[in-house]
Parts: sequence; structure tokens; C-alpha cells
Amino acid sequence: RLPGPSRPAPHTVAARPLSCIRAAGRSPSRSLMNLGELVSALNNFASLSLAESWDNVGLLVEPSPPHIVKTLFLTNDLTEEVMEEAVQKKADLILSYHPPIFTPLKRVTWKTWKERLVVRALEHRIGIYSPHTAYDAIPHGINNWLTKGLGACDSVPLHPSTSPSYPTEGTHRIEFCADTAEHLETVLSKTKDIQEIFCLTTFPVRVEDKEQTRVSLNCSQKALLEVVALLSQNSLLDHKTEILILQKPLLPHTGMGRLCTLSKPASLSDIIERIKSHLKLPHVRLALGTGKTLDSPVKKAALCAGSGSSVLKGTEADLYLTGEMSHHDILDAVANGISVILCEHSNTERGFLSELGDMLTVQLQNKINVIVSEKDRDPLQVA
Repeated sequence: RLPGPSRPAPHTVAARPLSCIRAAGRSPSRSLMNLGELVSALNNFASLSLAESWDNVGLLVEPSPPHIVKTLFLTNDLTEEVMEEAVQKKADLILSYHPPIFTPLKRVTWKTWKERLVVRALEHRIGIYSPHTAYDAIPHGINNWLTKGLGACDSVPLHPSTSPSYPTEGTHRIEFCADTAEHLETVLSKTKDIQEIFCLTTFPVRVEDKEQTRVSLNCSQKALLEVVALLSQNSLLDHKTEILILQKPLLPHTGMGRLCTLSKPASLSDIIERIKSHLKLPHVRLALGTGKTLDSPVKKAALCAGSGSSVLKGTEADLYLTGEMSHHDILDAVANGISVILCEHSNTERGFLSELGDMLTVQLQNKINVIVSEKDRDPLQVA
């Protein structure tokens, strides 16, 4: 028997108003991402092939699969305080710009703070990913963000990055001439036994009023040695033989450091104030170049986030901007009339995280929650 309107049936839940149901349907809800899918998207955002060869980048700590990511947590340095924050905020993956695992770990115990980070991450099923110098190189990365502290300027990488692959197969190209059909047939038949020879072509040429056949082939460095030996054995190695090293193409706007040409020269004192405002710092450290004053104009500035000595060294500019430099590299710059501004290492990097969060939200199509650490800070302060 159906209950009457004045006597609702037991255990019946009152229906939600239709307007509420429709409102809930319109509310955007974040979906989830599998860890592998997310790591692939992060690698597409900044190819790890751009990182320096000495670096340790990529997925450093991986919880047992399947691992679903709802919250991505961004930090510049993963300290124990920051790890606790990530745990409290229920992060599923930490993106730490600096790799917390750099030198190999021989054990994972509770003894050292970096080992404890790994223990805590795995206990709470939190992955750790580090891009480090890959973010230094990309056109939309940390060094590009740092140039904004100088004001309007044009910038180019100090050390351009090359493509991870060659334009064609092989690392070398060798071209030689065969003056007889017998020579040509002998060499071509024997090259078939050499591994890693690519793109072999022949074409007629006229050399010293003689019709000859020129052979061009791409090969690996190992195969090149075998080809040269083969030519030598068949008396084809002469002044007409050319050996070229195939260069990997440069990637536009990509590489380490930046050389910035200001749209309008500004005094050093004005540049200092711009940098302090951009990095939200109350002070910076300054070494005046020989013969320079705070009123000296700055037209060209070379910069590198973090530790810039090796990247900036030898660059002609009015100013070097970085986080830290060695004492003797500062003396060299000053002696050459170049002023140096130091902001402490991670102060030249951390401010990028907010911009990064916005870019990753778009890159990941708003599928997951992206948050920036509030506990992350430079370890140095003025006492």
C-alpha cells in the first residue's frame, strides 16, 4: 500500500529541490589522472632531454601502481617541513624543482633527512618528480621568468640547446669518389657488411676531366672507422674524400641562461629596484663593476637562475644577475667592468612556481588540483 501524502514511508529520504540538482550538475568537478598519464604530460611540457647530463630529473619516487593523482604539489626545495605540508594537503605527487635525490642513496632508513623524505613519501603514497635544469632551458621556463625582473627586453639563450636527435640517421657523413666501375662495385658490396650505415647514395661527377662516381653515406662513428679502413685498403682514400660531422640543429629560444638587451637602458639603481620588486625581496647583494656607479646605464644583462658562475662566465654584458657565484668569479666580472647582483640561490627560482602552476593547470586541462607550497623558502636570511 502506498503511503498517503501526510504519512511518508519509513526510511524515505526527502528529495533534493530540482534547482539544487541542476546546480550541482553545472558545477565543474576535477577528474583524476593516472600517474603515468601525468608524468607523460609533464614530460611533454618540458622534455627531460633538455636537462644537463649531470642532472637527475624525472620521476624519482613512484608508489606502487595503480597510483591516481588528484593533487599536484609544487615546491622549489623538498625539505622535511615541506613534506609535512604535502602530507597535510593530501598531495599525490610532489613536483620539486630541485631533485631531493641527487647523489645515489645506499640505503633508505630514518637516519638522514633525505632518506626520511623517501620513507615519508612511500608511507603516504606520494610520488616525487623533478624537472630541474629542463625548466632552466625551456622558452617558457625559469630563466624566461627571471628576465621579467629587468623590464622590457629581448633575450636569447647564452648556451643554446640542440635537438636530442640528428636531422638524419647517423652522426657522420663521408663522401668519396670511385674512378672505375670495379672499384665502385667492390666498395659497395663490402659496405653491406658494415653495421650502422644509412642513406647511401651515388651520383656521377666530373673530376679532373674524368667521369667518376661519387658515393655519399651517413653512418655512426663506429661505422666510420670501418668505412675509412675499407677505402684505404682499396686506394680510394685521397684528397677528394670528405668527412663531415653532422650537427644536431639548435632549438629556437631554448637553452641555459639568457642574454637580455633592454628596450631602453636603465640605471643600475633602477634595475636593482625592479629586481627586488619582481622577486619580492627586501634586499639583494651587489658588486659594482670597476669604474661603475649606481647611476651607470645597463643596456645588456646576462642572467642565470640559481648558481650562474659557469653559465655566465666570459659573457660580455653590463650586468650579471644570478642567485650565487663563487668569490673569484665575482672578482673576474668586477675587474672586467661588469656589475653583479646576487639574490641567493632559490630566490631566483621560487617565484616561478606561481606562474608554473597556472601553466600546468592549462597543460593538464584542469583535470587535477595544482597547489604551490607555502612552507618552501630560501634557507638564508639576514640576521
